[in-house]
Amino acid sequence: MLISHTVGTDVLQVTLHSDLDVTNRAAAALQIQALVQAHRPARVVIELPVADPTPATLSALARTHRMCASLGIHLSLGGASPRTHRLLDVNSA
Repeated sequence: MLISHTVGTDVLQVTLHSDLDVTNRAAAALQIQALVQAHRPARVVIELPVADPTPATLSALARTHRMCASLGIHLSLGGASPRTHRLLDVNSA
């Protein structure tokens, strides 16, 4: 299982269970996209397994960030280093 999620009042919380690689980044991004489209939350919080994720994880996060921005959904990261926050220009959870 790549991700798990919980849905609260207007918040979708997604947990990545491991750092992604090129073989599973697209699948994780598509799963997150499907969750966002199904629940239409006001905010998405993604909990990362490591503070400094792999480039594949950053790629999936960037895709999620673009999608959320286009839908007007706030995106936050939990467990990410300040460097990761700066790279993606998102807030902490």
